[in-house]
Amino acid sequence: MNGPSVEPCDFTVFGGTGDLALRKLLPALYLRDRDGQLPDEFRIIGVSRAEVDDEGYRALVKDALVEHVAAEELDPTITERLLGRLLHVTLDVEDVTAWHSLHDRLKDGAAGEEVIRVFYLAVAPALFGPICEHLDQLGLATDRSRVVLEKPIGTDLASAETINEAVGRVFDESHIFRIDHYLGKESVQNLLVTRFANTFLEPLWNSHWVDHVQITVSESLGVGDRGSYYDRSGALRDMVQNHLLQLLCLVAMEPPTYVDRETVRDEKLKVLQALRPMTPELLERDAVAGQYAAGLCSGAAAPSYADEIGHESHTETFVALKTEVQNWRWAGVPFYLRTGKRMSERVSEIVVVFKEPPHAMFPHSEGATEPNRLHIRVQPDDGMRLHMTAKEPGPGGIRLRPVSLDLSYAAAFGGRSPDAYERLLMDVVRGNTTLFMRRDEVEAAWAWVAPILDHWARPTHRPRRYPAGTNGPVAAVTLLERDGRSWQETE
Repeated sequence: MNGPSVEPCDFTVFGGTGDLALRKLLPALYLRDRDGQLPDEFRIIGVSRAEVDDEGYRALVKDALVEHVAAEELDPTITERLLGRLLHVTLDVEDVTAWHSLHDRLKDGAAGEEVIRVFYLAVAPALFGPICEHLDQLGLATDRSRVVLEKPIGTDLASAETINEAVGRVFDESHIFRIDHYLGKESVQNLLVTRFANTFLEPLWNSHWVDHVQITVSESLGVGDRGSYYDRSGALRDMVQNHLLQLLCLVAMEPPTYVDRETVRDEKLKVLQALRPMTPELLERDAVAGQYAAGLCSGAAAPSYADEIGHESHTETFVALKTEVQNWRWAGVPFYLRTGKRMSERVSEIVVVFKEPPHAMFPHSEGATEPNRLHIRVQPDDGMRLHMTAKEPGPGGIRLRPVSLDLSYAAAFGGRSPDAYERLLMDVVRGNTTLFMRRDEVEAAWAWVAPILDHWARPTHRPRRYPAGTNGPVAAVTLLERDGRSWQETE
């Protein structure tokens, strides 16, 4: 898990007392500190409106580490070392007169003006532009500064373009890191290695041999305390526009000449540009919006979405889509995307279903056969499973039976699998943009989902209800059944 130490850095988190910072960012920095990747000159500056001093912030972060880092990973010495790196600046970013406090904190660093500065914007997207503008006016955005933008980058194409334009006036594109934590997951990165470092697989990765592809990101939990945000967003903005389309890109992209900061992103952009446009006719047939009703999750009663947020709403908590990548490799191969809350289980998985053999060579055999399938599990229990057909041992003819070859990352490699944020935060400090979204990627994704957003914004649109604890509305099953296919549920 260890890696080379990064350079000295002032790591500033706007929204430093928020849920993302306390639950993900600071625990990730703790684990990188524990593994020796943070030099002594590495400072962490939390910026928020909370009226707390440095000691109060350290106490808050210490409690967060106890809650969000596994007990066996916590070391009192490392905890104190991380807490010693922490500073807090009380700042309302919309108050132009209050920015001097952050200016003074950054200017008094021991590493001097040449230190790398990371500005992580874990705040509402509407503040991205104003924050960058203030950083520029105060001279804090140096040539060695990077800015990290949390999703969502806007709420539609127009707002994304506005945000990108505002941030781009201050920071060069090579210094802008639009983060999607799915791209930092080991299993997602391993997808590229699986495809391009194994010669037996790549020749089959096309429309000649692949029947269809399924991508599922399901959650068993409801919206919880994110109801206010979620009701303005919905599953399409929250999950499809970023996470699911990014996974689709990695499955469908062409092999880059080599893997570096731009070649992978170039190929992903080509996939987004090749997606079949969602016309009104296709939207009626190939797009399903759902919203969970009351039901049972893990044996316990679960409220409806309306009950959870406290009012009736037409926001979708479930999306199922059928699309195609219109290029030579994938022509005619459907890609089915599915995501939802309050589903039967929490799982993120890619399933590549291969075509049936062109000729039945065992006409008198017994037993069941199934198409070959490659399951790539992103979470939980990262790994891969290849489903094949084998002969069942025994005399007297041939009896066929589906079997699987399993690869569990935990069993194969042992130890703890680093959280996605651990890798991504270190990549930011190093200036490595490979696993981050480029401006043209973000805007291409918004352009593709725009017709769906418009279609579902009609006053007559109503998401289909599905009971909590199930796998979505019946219409999502029909989406595949009319093609003679079915969702590959977790086994």
